Amino acid sequence: MKKTFDYISSETKESSSNKNTEIDKIKTTNVNILLNRVRLDQKRTLKKKIVFSIILAGLVSLLAVYFII
Repeated sequence: MKKTFDYISSETKESSSNKNTEIDKIKTTNVNILLNRVRLDQKRTLKKKIVFSIILAGLVSLLAVYFII
């Protein structure tokens, strides 16, 4: 009986350690994917702000030129 118990306990330890490493790998991958999404979103918002600023500055300068002439 003692041998069977030792065999079962060692088997469960190995399977639980394998599950933990699999979970860690999955978490790392998901975190990297999320960080990449955040970086891409930041780039998109920066581009939108730059385009909006250029358009706004262009409109203001056109209005200024129109009223001066």
